[in-house]
Amino acid sequence: MFIYVLALLIGVVAGLRAMTAPAAVAWAAYLGWINLDGSWLSFLSHWLAPLILTLLAIVELITDQLPSTPSRKVPVQFGTRIFMGAVCGAAIGFAGGVWIVGLIAGAIGAIIGTLGGYEARRSLVAATGGKDLPIALLEDGIAIAVALWVVAYVT
Repeated sequence: MFIYVLALLIGVVAGLRAMTAPAAVAWAAYLGWINLDGSWLSFLSHWLAPLILTLLAIVELITDQLPSTPSRKVPVQFGTRIFMGAVCGAAIGFAGGVWIVGLIAGAIGAIIGTLGGYEARRSLVAATGGKDLPIALLEDGIAIAVALWVVAYVT
């Protein structure tokens, strides 16, 4: 049952930062913390996957601070987060033998993370007098910490 919670949480991370979740999952797969051998997700354990996904995650963390970055709720951004949450949830679920349920939980988590993260950030920015950068950095830290906790705990 706890594997479902982990899949949901990695989806929430994808909702907060679309590329942080797959980067964490790819590193876990590459390091052998999550065994994806024989699955359609086995590409995540190739050495290139964590490198590419980490670079994309870093770019996302930087571009999120730019005022020109579109809202996470626009269709392309929202869809990407749901897709990444589903894939990462499936990887977590595969480790527990329930990849389909993991995929669904990850997608649901991504929706929760996207909408909840948007509202939380909006509210916190308003409460701090419009200072977005500290709240964005806090959100980055939460996403990274939860992602690392999930992949470390699933092992």
